[in-house]
Parts: sequence; C-alpha cells; structure tokens
Amino acid sequence: MSPRAKSTPLPDLILEPLVRAALMEDLGTYGDITTRTVIPAGTTYSAQLNAREPGIVSGLQIAALAFRLVDPALKITAHKADGDVIAPGDLLMEIKGDAASILSGERVALNFAGRMSGIATLTAAFVAETRGTDTRVTCTRKTTPGLRIVEKQAVLHGGGLNHRFSLSDAILIKDNHIAAAGGVRPVLQSVKAQASHMIRCEIEVDRLDQLAEVLDEGGADVVLLDNMDTEKLSKAVEMTARQVVLEASGNMKLDRIAEVAATGVDYISSGALTHSARVLDLGLDF
Repeated sequence: MSPRAKSTPLPDLILEPLVRAALMEDLGTYGDITTRTVIPAGTTYSAQLNAREPGIVSGLQIAALAFRLVDPALKITAHKADGDVIAPGDLLMEIKGDAASILSGERVALNFAGRMSGIATLTAAFVAETRGTDTRVTCTRKTTPGLRIVEKQAVLHGGGLNHRFSLSDAILIKDNHIAAAGGVRPVLQSVKAQASHMIRCEIEVDRLDQLAEVLDEGGADVVLLDNMDTEKLSKAVEMTARQVVLEASGNMKLDRIAEVAATGVDYISSGALTHSARVLDLGLDF
C-alpha cells in the first residue's frame, strides 16, 4: 500500500460527544469494577497500541481522546498518524500513567480505532483499483447511526472522497422521488424553479432513456447511474460527453471497480466502504 494523503483532523469538540457517549456506555453505572477490584490504587504502567495486521490506520485521534477523557493526566505519544500505512507489529501509540485509567479506556479506544482503520483500509483497496484513471471513489450515507462523521473521516484517510453528510447538503433525486413526483422532467423542472443557486443537484437514473431525458431537460449537475452494467456505463459516458458529472453506484464491489473506472465515469460510490468494512486487528499491550 502506498502512503495516503493526510486529511485535516476534526476538532475534538466535535468528536467528544461521540467518545463520551461510548465511554458512558462501557463504564455503566458504577465504573470499571474489575480494574478497581484487582489493580492497586496508584499503579502506573506504560501501554502500547500496536498493529496486528497491515492496513491504513484511522481513529488514532479518537482513541487518544478516549484515554484523555478517562484521565487527562495520561501521557499519550503518537508514533503513527491517521492515514498512515501500517504493518504488523508497528507501534501506533504509547499511553503512560495510571494503569486503571488506561484499562478503563482501552475497549472504547480500540473499538473506534479498529473500526475506522477497517474502513480506511477497505477504501484504500477500492482506490487502488482505480489507478491509472481519473475516477474517484466516494462513500455514501450508509453509515452507522451516530458515527457518520468519523466513518466518513476514515474514508478520507483511505484516500476516498465524501458524498453528502446529510439530506440538507445537496439535492439528490432518487427513484422514489421520481416516481412520487411523476417523472424525470417534472422533478428537474421543480428543481430549476425552486432550488437555491447555491445548491447542487444530482439525479439518479437506471436506464439510458432516463439519462437522455435528463440531458434534454437540464438542471442536473450530477447524474447517478444506478445498477447499470459495464456496457451501459460506457454508453452513458459517450452520451453525456462530459456535459454532466457521472457517478456509478449500485453493486460496486471491489472485484468490479477496475472495469467500472475504465468506462470513464467520474465517481464510483459504494456503501460497502462503511457498512461492510471488516474491523482491522489492533491491540493494546501492557
């Protein structure tokens, strides 16, 4: 894996409510009774967060925040940064201080870091399949409820791009909108009549005759080509001749990305980046 471009870290102010909620869930109503029972008060230790398999690391900022929220006195030293390529045995972070505090924050820190690293690693694999083309890989809104912002950050760490964060970011006309509104032309006419000039519009089509309607009517900045086979995607690229941005979506699995990118579409979006990524194996060792 090649090194990834670094994305700007999110402010801790945004991350803190997510991490605090996870810590409260894990600590329960009475805290870490195991640690309190077996670890003598005042015991100090040094722990290392290590990689146990190769990939792209993400979630280190969140892991460090989890330890700091449990105990601000812990000394945390980062040896890798989010977006770095990692190998088995790599030291990612050292945490020194009160042993009980480290143990109480361990699971939440690992849950976030393992989950986000898995997303970044899968994204990097998708991106690698587009090498030699201008096609970019992007995620979707198929994210874990409450964790969208950090999962989308992990996509950036893997070299991908972000789609909308919420329904209020942009207009995305899906098949159900078209059905309810009476067709492609009526929805685009409504957008042109009502939408702010500051808002971009994307429309989903699953047939080439719908694409022709979109091109004839105008009003869309991006066309989402949904569940089209590779031959139809190639024809769509020919039809549009770069008049609009094209996004291929639906059934975009890793083994298909290279052939889809070769059609010349501008973007490939895949919900699998966030909803089907395997957790990367990281461990905390005393």
